[in-house]
Amino acid sequence: METPNNMPLVDTASPLQPSTLSDLTQNAIDALMQEGESQNTVASYRAAMRYWAAWYGLRYGSRIQLPLPVACIFQFIVDHAQRMTAKGLAAELPAAIAERLQQEGYKGKSGPMAYATLAHRVAVMSKAHQLRGLANPCMDVQVRDLLSRTRKAYARRGALAQKKAALTKDTLQALLATCDDSLRGRRDRALLLFAWASGGRRRSEVAEAEMHHLRRLGPSEFVYTLYHSKTNQSGQDRPENHKPLLGVAGQALQSWLDASGITTGAIFRRVLKGGHLGGALSAAAVRDIVRTRCALAGVEGDFSAHSLRSGFVTEAGRQNVPLADTMAMTGHQSVATVLGYFRAQTSVLNPAAQLLEKHETR
Repeated sequence: METPNNMPLVDTASPLQPSTLSDLTQNAIDALMQEGESQNTVASYRAAMRYWAAWYGLRYGSRIQLPLPVACIFQFIVDHAQRMTAKGLAAELPAAIAERLQQEGYKGKSGPMAYATLAHRVAVMSKAHQLRGLANPCMDVQVRDLLSRTRKAYARRGALAQKKAALTKDTLQALLATCDDSLRGRRDRALLLFAWASGGRRRSEVAEAEMHHLRRLGPSEFVYTLYHSKTNQSGQDRPENHKPLLGVAGQALQSWLDASGITTGAIFRRVLKGGHLGGALSAAAVRDIVRTRCALAGVEGDFSAHSLRSGFVTEAGRQNVPLADTMAMTGHQSVATVLGYFRAQTSVLNPAAQLLEKHETR
């Protein structure tokens, strides 16, 4: 369809040019891009770019500018990746620079950077080049090969990060036993069961849970609708978005709502001194609640908020819940990911592990 030649022009002080973007348009694009990312992702990207800028300034004595040369990416990797030398493990980052980065808050702690952190920071720099339409040094074949071989070297040394321990049913019950009938105790009991029984919700999903997404089915029975998640970032309407909260989970949630008087807004909130309610919990607070309850229960292991998610999947595997039913609750899109949890702690139940224990029959 042809555009009419007599289409009237809108009277504006500064007509737009079709081949370029105005500052206002670019700012709107940036705002939409940021709003479409999770807060945790945005925060991690910012932290990574701040580190890059600080490292670059100390290493090269000038302000960072994109695009970076490939040699700079290589230097960043060898500065932070440990390798075996005659004197043991070593990296190229000068001690004075490492100390300065830590003193100024760009580096959280002393010691080498974990491989996962290194890979993430290279990925963030790669994304920064992609978004600006610049030649991407992080995608250089030799850079990718160096990262791949570095990961294998870390794996051979057993230096890659291990998954957090899973909070399975028995361990979860030990945590719940530490929750009394105080307002804080009711909140923590409801939070733990909400996160675990609804399919192992991520800590950000727990922190962002809102009352208007909660629907009552009956006495102490609810359905929570998860409109947005890591595996459904576009907010597609799917049957598996609806997470039932039944039995003890529903009862714990009802107890918390009755005691707190919450009817709108965030479901899980801070409990202040004197039993007063504060604002919504942060994702970090959800993690801290899990760790605090683990300590109170005397549970040994490296647990975090993600332990609720891995614990749900692991327990489902132990109880032979069909994989499709488990994935409908968790929201996982990758079968391989779920099987990793299934197999991680259920391997001892594998009949093939007990071949020597089988009695011979004649």
